[in-house]
Amino acid sequence: MVSEYQSIDGFATAEGTKKFMENAIKNSMPRSHFRSFDKLNLTSLGMGTYLGQNTIEDDKNIENAIYESVKSGAINVIDSAINYRSMKSEKNIGHAIKRLVDDNIISRDQVFISTKNGYITNDGDYPAIDVLEYMHKMFISQGIIDSKDISSGYNVLNPNYIRKCIEKSLINMQLDTIDLVYIHNAYESWYEDVNKNEFIEMIYKVFQIYEEYRFKNKIKYYGMATWTCFRLPSKEKGYLSLEEMVKIAENVAGKEHGFRFIQLPYNLAYREAFLLKNQSVGPDSNLTILEACNKLNIGVFTSVPLLQTKLLSVNIPDYLGYNNQLLKIIQITRSTPNV
Repeated sequence: MVSEYQSIDGFATAEGTKKFMENAIKNSMPRSHFRSFDKLNLTSLGMGTYLGQNTIEDDKNIENAIYESVKSGAINVIDSAINYRSMKSEKNIGHAIKRLVDDNIISRDQVFISTKNGYITNDGDYPAIDVLEYMHKMFISQGIIDSKDISSGYNVLNPNYIRKCIEKSLINMQLDTIDLVYIHNAYESWYEDVNKNEFIEMIYKVFQIYEEYRFKNKIKYYGMATWTCFRLPSKEKGYLSLEEMVKIAENVAGKEHGFRFIQLPYNLAYREAFLLKNQSVGPDSNLTILEACNKLNIGVFTSVPLLQTKLLSVNIPDYLGYNNQLLKIIQITRSTPNV
């Protein structure tokens, strides 16, 4: 693929994110707002880009929200997926970051940008072409994937598709390097279609592609964005062992592999990450997924802290001086150990 623009060089670094943190603190942001992982200083709140319509108005709103939130020092973590709003969310991120860099508000190394791939998608800038038509035209008819490569959950783990998604995400976001790429709800989308050994073989090949792009310096880390697989009892179908996934990465690239993050839901309704002891690491059993991540040196990003606003109506007692419903919900989530 040939891009028609100058991509933004760089990636999140220890020095850059420290500078962002120091500037934010100078502008009255508390030091406690930041978390440290692998020498990166990241805000305890990030911005997701899942919601919204495929409209020009929402494009502007999302772009401006990213711009103003980063400018204020409130966030330096931005998350997306290639299928969010049919690629338009990734493009909004690219426009916002370019404005921030061009306006000398930040440098690229101060912000941590993640995206996901795996789900099928179309391109929202060409709305006349629906998802299935787009997939056929761009991938199946060209022999890049076969129709059998699409799961019943509309997910594709074919390495050719993963490569194309990474390349397209780089273009969409106008970046030279993406800080973190997740495989998106992979097991949730495939466990009804393949057996465990087949899935492990598929994930092995996906991790090989991610390591290939790490070697090219096109991504820095990779991980798994999940919904249920790390939140189920270990005997249930659909459950995954995190240690097993880490061992796959080690088999691909040794101890210096790039599998360093997971994402999973955690909020007042979805409490399994903190309460359910469903993981084992080495001789240690009866661990929660958060405890397992700590032992395996895996960073955790949580999703849906407000459960898409559904938790705003839940009665939560005031505590520690918090009397605002939104702040109470967010604080409960981000104050959890290992998050």
